[in-house]
Amino acid sequence: MKLLISIAAMLMNAAPLYADAMSSKPPATEQQDWQLVWSDEFEGDQIDSSKWGYDTDCWGGGNNEKQCYTDKKENAQVADGYLSIIARKETSVGPAWPAHLRETMPEEEKDKTAEKPYTSARLLTKGKADWKYGRIEVRAKLPEGQGIWPAIWMLPSEEIYGKWAASGEIDILEAVNLGAFCENCPDQKENKIFGTLHFGGEWPHNHHKGNATPLTDSADGFHVFAIEWKEGEIIWFLDGEEYSRLGPDDWNTTSELAKNNPAAPFDQKFFLILNIAVGGHLSEEQNERGIAKDGFPKTMMVDWVRIYQKK
Repeated sequence: MKLLISIAAMLMNAAPLYADAMSSKPPATEQQDWQLVWSDEFEGDQIDSSKWGYDTDCWGGGNNEKQCYTDKKENAQVADGYLSIIARKETSVGPAWPAHLRETMPEEEKDKTAEKPYTSARLLTKGKADWKYGRIEVRAKLPEGQGIWPAIWMLPSEEIYGKWAASGEIDILEAVNLGAFCENCPDQKENKIFGTLHFGGEWPHNHHKGNATPLTDSADGFHVFAIEWKEGEIIWFLDGEEYSRLGPDDWNTTSELAKNNPAAPFDQKFFLILNIAVGGHLSEEQNERGIAKDGFPKTMMVDWVRIYQKK
């Protein structure tokens, strides 16, 4: 999702903590040698500012997305034990560049604005919490619709190996156009989700690799999306079932700093991001093409986020 993204390809067995995947608000439990080190159960009536910040810009993710990200309650709110990230069909004006790019721009560029026909939210733990290795689990219900692109993903806290994507990106979950027409899908409705890594050189010399799996129906629409990330290996799970694993033979980096280090660039601390994008190359160029104008607002509901690490 993304930071200058060109993506996406078709694009152990340590007992995961998924027994509660289909029930709401079970207590976080610990098994084997994992322990809970960070979580948000989204209780109360507001987003915890000690855990989450916001991206606020109309940049489009470097991917021609059509939303402005805001910090408004209309786009992100907590109620009834859930975080709701909400994409709305409404015109908005905001910074034309994201904060990390504005920092180094000349003054005349910093203040430029852009107008987009949709609003949404992108929450992130940058500057508040990050992790190197562990099991990251998010229980969420995904929105459907042509042009709708929910994501749960991670970026490095420090770009040790260079700018995107030389320092890596971990996509725990991406889905585009769920429910849209798909000729080769069950009931001819799009139902794939993706787990992907981005690596290699700095854009445009970057690469990506990942796998997809069908998102089967659940009783209430919620699923647990997870990775188990250790030195030299990342494994993806859907509701406790492994569907992909990648290792050093699958990724690489051109950074001089990463030579003789097969775990690089996925050997640094990464922070977590939750968002819905509207449009962008990946979604608009597939299925029914473009963005369906009906069915807004679109909501991704998040029941909980839990991070485990080895004791």
